[in-house]
Amino acid sequence: MKPNILIGVDMGSSSLKALALEAGSGRTVALSRMPLPHDRLPGGGCEVGAPAIRAALTRVLQDIARQLGPRAGEVRAMACTGHGAGLYALDAGNQLVGGRAVASTDQRADARARALAASHGAQLFEDVGCSPWPGQPTVIAAELLGADAVQRGELHRLLFAKDYLGFLLTGEIATDASDASTAGLVSLATGSWSPAAFEASGLADLGARAFGPIVPSGSVIGKLLPAEAALCGLPAGIPVAMGAIDLLASMTAIRAEGRGRAVSVFGTWCVNAVIGPVMAPKPAVAAIVNFGRGNARLYMENSPSSMANIAWLAGALALPDARAVVDLAMAVPLGANGLRFLPFVNGGGGVTAGFVGLKSHHTRADMARAVVDAVAALHARHTARLAAGGLAVGQTTVLGGGASDARLVRLLAAFLGRPVERCADDETGARGAAIHAAMSQGLDDAAEGSPLLAPCDAIEPDAREARAHADFNAGFNELIDSMSPVFTHVAESAK
Repeated sequence: MKPNILIGVDMGSSSLKALALEAGSGRTVALSRMPLPHDRLPGGGCEVGAPAIRAALTRVLQDIARQLGPRAGEVRAMACTGHGAGLYALDAGNQLVGGRAVASTDQRADARARALAASHGAQLFEDVGCSPWPGQPTVIAAELLGADAVQRGELHRLLFAKDYLGFLLTGEIATDASDASTAGLVSLATGSWSPAAFEASGLADLGARAFGPIVPSGSVIGKLLPAEAALCGLPAGIPVAMGAIDLLASMTAIRAEGRGRAVSVFGTWCVNAVIGPVMAPKPAVAAIVNFGRGNARLYMENSPSSMANIAWLAGALALPDARAVVDLAMAVPLGANGLRFLPFVNGGGGVTAGFVGLKSHHTRADMARAVVDAVAALHARHTARLAAGGLAVGQTTVLGGGASDARLVRLLAAFLGRPVERCADDETGARGAAIHAAMSQGLDDAAEGSPLLAPCDAIEPDAREARAHADFNAGFNELIDSMSPVFTHVAESAK
């Protein structure tokens, strides 16, 4: 039988998943997910062990092979995607340094990032499209491994999450422009590694040789190693293609650019983005990404925590999951009876989380409502900043784990004051990776009407509460703006 099954693998901030699709129909024929347990460390550390990554990758692919059964021989190609930034540093033996990877939500390099931003921020934004931030691989490496880590030989290579998976599967090291540019290491003008970014990293002798070559998404980087094939039960020699960072993979899965849609990702990170043309002067947004396609750029506004706030509260209140938090929140009205929440549990740029206006009459439900309101309002705030930069965000699609809860999506629609679209399928990243696998074989590249695209549906805001939501939104933005001096004071006090 002619091979027509495509596999996409997605390493997120909390789980690793794999999806197998039929190329002709787009039908999901196998799906598997494994949690990735992260260790929370003093000072804002967040790490995951190499054995956990290795085990999760093997198990999801074993499960895919088991579900496919005899059809495992029909797998035509596979590709990987994953969260951006963080630290996947290899030593001279090509093992993760210290046996661990560092998540992009790690905050131990916050002070270093703020110092670098003060001294090099404007220059770097002009060159690479973003200012230094705590989750950048170079910033984390300098903080945790030392400025001389390259010279000492402790840091041999630097990878991104998806590329570490690709290395495990093929033994090859390569990356794509979307990951490299999102990490602030690629010149917007040239699309190649930025000498200025390497110089500002704080790592002596760091250069392009520490990274794999930048290759186009959808191009083959290697083949599934016999040893890996034996572990997971798939045929050896399956072509493995270069994917893209999870945001761009998800946008590919819904054809966001072709349909002129901005996205809001209700995931661990609060990510809001749109693809648009090169603009001069550059819009004042958080990040501009050259993802390797001509005159198009990915424009982003983001924060290290979106659904992470809700996950934190679920743990703090001993609730089973995020949906239980939203259930509890919806027992009280918008505004949580005067209680407000600053939705920054993973920090970033010196900001911190906290309740404001907490009084003795407030209940667990009020706390839940304050957190839920703030998570949606922060997405609306970021989307407004993209619009203020002159970018087209009039049509928004909501992605990520939070998109499965229509109540959260409707709340965002109310804060935006317009209908939004949602993709309730939380496997858009893996689906996008599978599309990149298809591209490597000259198959469907997510054109209009492609069966590989993820389904979406529309969510309308409650027009009866439009004024209340507009008032809350204005008050939330005022609160965040007025808290800036407090954040600065807390950050300076922590030095």
